[in-house]
Amino acid sequence: MNDNTAKADLYAYDLTGADWRKSPYSAGEGQCVEIADLPGGGIAVRDSKHPSRPALCFTAAEWSALRKGMIDGFL
Repeated sequence: MNDNTAKADLYAYDLTGADWRKSPYSAGEGQCVEIADLPGGGIAVRDSKHPSRPALCFTAAEWSALRKGMIDGFL
């Protein structure tokens, strides 16, 4: 499976029953993102203020790179 197929599979995944969660560091002000686990280590991300909008989906490698960039201060 190539990266494009993996990405398409993540966006095809039904998120209706997903277990969405916020960071424990969230101040509860309603301006948060929520994440849900996807198959193969992928992650879905959505805006908690607009949960009906489409989520962004990341492969495990993309999510790892995004997290590293945030932790290292590049984003």
